[in-house]
Amino acid sequence: MTTNSGPVHPYWPRHLKLDNFVPNDLPTWNILVGLFSISGFLIVVMWLLSSRVSVAPLGIWRRLALCWFAVCAFIHLVIEGWFSVYHDILLEDQAVLSQLWKEYSKGDSRYILNDGFIVSMETVTAVLWGPLSLWVVIAFLRQQPYRFILQLVISVGQIYGDVLYFLTELRDGFQHGELGHPLYFWFYFVILNGIWLVVPAILVLDAIKHLAHAQSMLDSKVMKTKSKHN
Repeated sequence: MTTNSGPVHPYWPRHLKLDNFVPNDLPTWNILVGLFSISGFLIVVMWLLSSRVSVAPLGIWRRLALCWFAVCAFIHLVIEGWFSVYHDILLEDQAVLSQLWKEYSKGDSRYILNDGFIVSMETVTAVLWGPLSLWVVIAFLRQQPYRFILQLVISVGQIYGDVLYFLTELRDGFQHGELGHPLYFWFYFVILNGIWLVVPAILVLDAIKHLAHAQSMLDSKVMKTKSKHN
């Protein structure tokens, strides 16, 4: 919606007409503190569980990886799951998670515009990477043999979705947010999403290392068996 004095919403491009927009009644700090407090709580809980519940001792880096996947499960299942279900009513809805998405949309308005790519990408993320993130935590705690395969699949999927997310906005000329804004562009758009490039990339390399080692051990065993038969 616009008036003679300009738009009455905080989104870009500024000429957007959003007649059903209802401003958040929660302050920004309240939303961000709530999000990071829950994430911090999950990290602490997962860190403690990883030492008490695991059937085999886990190193510091593996426990940190499980903390990452626990937070991923929460974000993918709950937060992104909410978006995939309620994306068409976010603008007028005042539920806490809807307000979180309206706040984030200040850095990328595609989320309140029912953008086809965003809706599809977030739905895939919620349906696939959410449950698999929870599964990989259980797999590592139970020392399941497919745990590194799950880690590889999830991490590659996260990277792929994130690359498409950035590239589609690049092709649109970064028109859905205020380019260079310290909070909305650099923190919301770049940093928060960039994390899902850096951490999964490390986990991909980690999974490849362990899977390659396992294959090498199997190959060595097969060669020894053949040598004995010869």
